[in-house]
Amino acid sequence: MIQKISSDLESFKTLRFGPGLNVLLADKSRDASDRQSRNGAGKTSFVELVHFLFGGDAKPDSIFRSEALKESSFSAEVEIGGIRMSVTRSGRRPRHIQLETSAQGWPETLDPPTILHQATLTAAMVPGSDSADLHGSQTRAASAEDSTLVPRSRTKSNEEWKQSLGCAWYELPIGAESAQRFRPSFRSLFSFAARRQQAGGFQEPTKHSNFQQPWDQQISIAYLLGLDWTIPGQFQELKERERVVKSLRQAVRSGVVGSQLGTSADLRTKLTISEALADRARKQLERFQVVPRYRELEIEADEITARISDLNTENVVDRALLSELQSSITSEEAPGHDDISGLYAEAGIVLPGLPRRRLEEVATFHRAITENRRSHLDAEIASAKDRIAARDQTKGRLDQRRGQIMELLGSGGALEHYTSLREELGRVEGEVEVLRERLATTEQLESTQSDLKLERAKLVKALESDIHERREIIRDAILMFEDLSSSLYERALAGRLTVAAAPIGPKFEARIDSDRSKGITNMQIFCFDLMLAELRARQDCSNGFLIHDSHLFDGVDERQVAKALELGAERAETSGFQYIVTMNSDAVPREGFKAGFDLSEYYMEARLTDATEDGGLFGLRFN
Repeated sequence: MIQKISSDLESFKTLRFGPGLNVLLADKSRDASDRQSRNGAGKTSFVELVHFLFGGDAKPDSIFRSEALKESSFSAEVEIGGIRMSVTRSGRRPRHIQLETSAQGWPETLDPPTILHQATLTAAMVPGSDSADLHGSQTRAASAEDSTLVPRSRTKSNEEWKQSLGCAWYELPIGAESAQRFRPSFRSLFSFAARRQQAGGFQEPTKHSNFQQPWDQQISIAYLLGLDWTIPGQFQELKERERVVKSLRQAVRSGVVGSQLGTSADLRTKLTISEALADRARKQLERFQVVPRYRELEIEADEITARISDLNTENVVDRALLSELQSSITSEEAPGHDDISGLYAEAGIVLPGLPRRRLEEVATFHRAITENRRSHLDAEIASAKDRIAARDQTKGRLDQRRGQIMELLGSGGALEHYTSLREELGRVEGEVEVLRERLATTEQLESTQSDLKLERAKLVKALESDIHERREIIRDAILMFEDLSSSLYERALAGRLTVAAAPIGPKFEARIDSDRSKGITNMQIFCFDLMLAELRARQDCSNGFLIHDSHLFDGVDERQVAKALELGAERAETSGFQYIVTMNSDAVPREGFKAGFDLSEYYMEARLTDATEDGGLFGLRFN
């Protein structure tokens, strides 16, 4: 609960708050400029100031780091868990928080172990806590309340302050247990208690910022409702793994790494072939013998082959000559008398009555010529046959030598060849190993999707079980939301809060049935926030608060605004939490309140206006 907000800035309007409903009014002049509307009165700046004091980021563009405000310090006196303290922060040193408290519950000014000790006082009322473990802490804290201490002041970092607030306010763990990546944070939980217009906090009930991630919504709301927040955290872990697998699969399909991975079927075929090539090369090396004169033998074998080819060519020529000679011998015969007489007759010569003896001499002469030619041809034939036989014999010797050389070369090779074979074997074996790794990676990638689907199904089952086991908590939230919406719209079953298990994690929806009237979303947010505040007040005694900026009531019917303010005042008083509302004076409802309810009783002493330069929260104007 906030008790007071002040500043060392002289023009700042000190704000004092009481329990229950607190209405911070701002008078808006009719002719106020846009600039005056933004920072003139300071209603929205008040919400930003609360966030600033409760660990909010102070980026360079923050109003508290502007030239007009950075030299000023702002303070809040608050009560958390029954312990009062003062927190001070400035824009000049936004990373440092000055804390002051006299309660022994936090003797070291919110050191983490001490905060955890104090926070356990309320943890017993939270579902799932172990009351046995709290007994010692409760005893020590109770005894501490009896002692009187002097206020102590210490400077803490903003990060330490946030962790301390998370532990004291929401029982968030500090230390090793807080190392889980997807977990609730104080700033996210707190933002549902003080929505900011600039962050888009009035867009939908289950979202406090336009930049809030879906997993953070699920975890925060699950935590605030009292569900097992670790389950949506596991859903997000699974989503991260699915995103990586999806990126790899898309890269494979697009060809970015397809040449490196490919499909398991293709890789299995390549691996089989490469393994066979490696085995073949390995066996070849085992049988390989290095021949010292390998190059000389290769040259000799080539020369023998060329020599045999030349001999074959020469044999072809001699065999053709031999055929012609043998044909000539067959056709060579000496002519007879009749042939000679016919020859003369054909020449038209009439032979005189020569003696027969002269014809005998001519015939003998012709036979001598024929026999001499035949002897010459026989000699030529015999010579050709001798040459062919000699060449065949030479060919035989050469072919035998070539065979010996080829057998030697076939059984081994040169040292360079052996080295080349070893290098080739090394390359193939390296390729085999790479293919094996790629195949294993691809098979794992292809099977991971099925594993992830199975894991998602298990998480959905776990979520369904958690919803079933905590059905009483959910029932209270549903009935509370329905009761608030029904009171707001004066009809039964006006609103529905649903909590369901979905494949993407827990699904929360807060709806109010209407005729799509203007501002219905704002009233859904109002009922949802009030429901959370009431649940938190029932679960612990941390004296929490709920802040609603005037933007929540923009476009809302005047009667609904009146009922909302009346409901807020009633529930805050009944449940024991603080409800702070900022409003423009001209937007205050004139009707719709129940008889006997006077809103002016809840007006804060400080009143803002944009009509004058010093009428706003900070008492000055700045860009």
